[in-house]
Amino acid sequence: MTGTDILDTIDIESCFELLASMVQHKSYTETEGERELAVVMHDRMTQMGMSSELQPVAGKRVNAIGCLKGEGGGASLLFNGHLDTNPATEGWTVDPWGGLIDEEFIYGIGVSNMKAGDAAYFCAVETIRKAGIKLKGDVILSFVVGELQGGIGTVRAIEQGLWADYFINSEPTDLQALTMHAGSTMFEIELTGDTRHLSKREEACDALAAATYLAQRINNLTFTGANTPDQIAVNRGHVGSMQAGLGRNYHDWRPPQVADQAKLKGSCRYGPGQSVETVTNDLKQVLEALKLEYPKLQTSLRIGGPTPNALQMPPFEVDRDARIVKALNSAFETVMGHPQPTGSIRPPAFYGTDAAHLAGAGMQGVVCGPGGEFNTMPDERVRKQQFLDCVRIYILCIIEICEIKES
Repeated sequence: MTGTDILDTIDIESCFELLASMVQHKSYTETEGERELAVVMHDRMTQMGMSSELQPVAGKRVNAIGCLKGEGGGASLLFNGHLDTNPATEGWTVDPWGGLIDEEFIYGIGVSNMKAGDAAYFCAVETIRKAGIKLKGDVILSFVVGELQGGIGTVRAIEQGLWADYFINSEPTDLQALTMHAGSTMFEIELTGDTRHLSKREEACDALAAATYLAQRINNLTFTGANTPDQIAVNRGHVGSMQAGLGRNYHDWRPPQVADQAKLKGSCRYGPGQSVETVTNDLKQVLEALKLEYPKLQTSLRIGGPTPNALQMPPFEVDRDARIVKALNSAFETVMGHPQPTGSIRPPAFYGTDAAHLAGAGMQGVVCGPGGEFNTMPDERVRKQQFLDCVRIYILCIIEICEIKES
């Protein structure tokens, strides 16, 4: 049986049923539902005939890691995806955990980010198993927790020996091949000015006006060290929240006064060759320039997440000529009939993903998964056809990398 013959054996209804059942688990980060879904995936891999373990992460949190052992002689391929989801927001018109399937879409919180990718690689391996295909190389499926906390699940898995020659991270890219994405760090800036009544505004140092000017500067930044078009493409500063008012409590009941205190929080995206340190230095230079516009202004800068020990998502890059990228490109073209968009694709290039942790451990891989078009929004959904096309692409990638063992 050839690779393309196997595609005709996919159990489409079974694929949809699996994804719908995964959506029906409310697997918010660091909740019992996150663990329950990991257990479900562990049980499913065991029932499929894979060796599987529930790998400890922290406390009661676990990853589900399964391996379809090859016959020997082929390269190993790891699929990586997270089970935790963003919270459901207001504005949904369907049940976020209903797993609704209509003629075109599958709906649910986390279906795009990223349970459709998780289900796609499970279904790809299950199809190969049911077809009786023997592979030379190992296929490893990792269903991790805590990606939304900086990738703690994947980091712990690597520390406990997770390894393969190649990997595919299944974050939502609408099936495009993402070969570079940004690193991510957060910041908090406090500005202290000097208040006066509006009648004496010329004597004041307006922290709110300075904050507004600063936000525009940060939102237009390209950080030091971006030397290629791809690196420039993944550079972005962003101010996501701002407070201003009187005093450290930002009193806002006295608007005739000039604000003497402001706080900005945001995130920076930077590319390979850049670092948290270079981004920090760039932000410091922007603050020094701000003081020239507002001479009496005092500034402070804090770099890092909402908690002191939060993991950072580093940047990721793989050569476009790497074997795994070429295998993915070939599989995509076979299934879709046209070349695969490849590179620092926007908007996925601004994501942080566990691919960066895997690459940092010495594995070569690429990011490609279903979803993205309707990601992180009310009525989050994935096109059914795209989900099935992803299953087909993964099957062909597995066969190309791991190779069929001839009987």
